[in-house]
Amino acid sequence: MVISSSHIHSKSKHDVVKISTANKNNLKRFTQNGQIQIYQSSYRGSYPSIIRDSLRNAALGRKVLLIQFMKGGVKQGVENAVRLCGNLTWIRSSHSFDQYNSEETKNNKNLRKSIHESTVELWNFCKKELQSGENDQIILDEIFLAISMKIIDKDDLISTLENRFISGDVILTGTDIPKDLLLMANQITELRS
Repeated sequence: MVISSSHIHSKSKHDVVKISTANKNNLKRFTQNGQIQIYQSSYRGSYPSIIRDSLRNAALGRKVLLIQFMKGGVKQGVENAVRLCGNLTWIRSSHSFDQYNSEETKNNKNLRKSIHESTVELWNFCKKELQSGENDQIILDEIFLAISMKIIDKDDLISTLENRFISGDVILTGTDIPKDLLLMANQITELRS
């Protein structure tokens, strides 16, 4: 079952800015930021519809970036991104281990360090992409798990989202979503079993 709600983000986004230089008035058009959508669930692995929609959007000509923060297994990383439908860039961690297996990570310091480094690499790449304005849609899958594991700083995510330059939507997925991020969302969808 899907329960969805939406509201208008409280910050005003102007798309025309008046620039005065040397007694001339010029109007410069800026692309408005797209919406922030949050998909939350009480359990992991509930987001195949988002991946399906990203493939459909890419096939329709939209440039889509899908980042899976806490999925490994394919030694992909930023340098070995998978490109599908000509428009979908799909990136997972460069680490070969699925990051959420807490029992194994809890007892292995080297594994925790490797997970941390590969997740930070993805986050730094995401920050650049959110500022570039080159994507129509960016999906940050399980970013909230990376926040709860203290790999990504919540305030850094908030600041990056507030200052992003993307005309399309930013989709965030995960469990245990911080309240201040929920308040930023234009749309919140709760996925239930």
